[in-house]
Amino acid sequence: MTFRIVFAGTPEFAVPCLRAAAKFGEVVAVYTQPDRPAGRGRALTPSPVKREALQRGIEVFQPETLREKVSRDALRALKPDLMVVVAYGLILPQKVLDIPTHGCWNVHASLLPRWRGAAPIQRAIEAGDTETGVCLMRMEKGLDTGPVLLSQRIDIGAQETGGQLHDRLSDLGAQVLADGLGLLRADIVPVAVPQPAEGVTYAHKLDKHEAKLDWTQPAVVLANKVRAFNPWPVAEAELAGERVRIHGAVALDLAHDQSPGRVIAAGRDGIDIACGDGALRIRSLQREGGKAITAADYLNARRDLLATAG
Repeated sequence: MTFRIVFAGTPEFAVPCLRAAAKFGEVVAVYTQPDRPAGRGRALTPSPVKREALQRGIEVFQPETLREKVSRDALRALKPDLMVVVAYGLILPQKVLDIPTHGCWNVHASLLPRWRGAAPIQRAIEAGDTETGVCLMRMEKGLDTGPVLLSQRIDIGAQETGGQLHDRLSDLGAQVLADGLGLLRADIVPVAVPQPAEGVTYAHKLDKHEAKLDWTQPAVVLANKVRAFNPWPVAEAELAGERVRIHGAVALDLAHDQSPGRVIAAGRDGIDIACGDGALRIRSLQREGGKAITAADYLNARRDLLATAG
């Protein structure tokens, strides 16, 4: 069975899924967000999905919304058997969901119903989750509420960052999508399993203001934030009178009587900062206007911390 696929996606995360879709069906069109200003020159820049589509000679549509009749008519004219949606960034109205013969499938980077919403990868790390995964879901009107067709679980590494987990889940998403498309090509529709009512959580969009660390919080909480917010928005904090961005840190189960934010120890292994509970050992950080460096290199410029530690 051959079928016509319309693919909708925008960021780098969706590119492996587009490649998988192209292997299992005829991708007749790609929908992606309009070009946005980027870089120092703020030039209009195509999305990663658009670049991949153009390289493959696939027609690209970039509507501002899918709520208008003209947009729906354009989609209907493509006669899609299936629409695959991966981190597209636009809401699909019910009238759009009803157009493809087999409906719309969504690849979502969490184990639904946990972490519905915009930032499931980062929120899982921030919450201290030890596992996550990918769900292939049949879309409905609600936010990530549709029944799950297929899923795969993976462990989250103890020191894994948001960027590292993003890349692993991007590849896993393509694998799960390929499994689903393989079944559909064999004229087998995956069984749709409704999501349980229990365990629903929402992964709200990341905000740059969240990056500021509060030393009164437990070290474990701060270490998870550092991991989750790498590579964006990158955790930041006040360190001995200087604003720095923290790229790598671990929590220490360390009893102390120091006030939160005080440097307890400093050396080649890192800079230990007193927290509300335990201490955070900073291993990699960035000064304003500089690049990420090790704590040892930072201390070469901040010898005062060696003398004041503790």
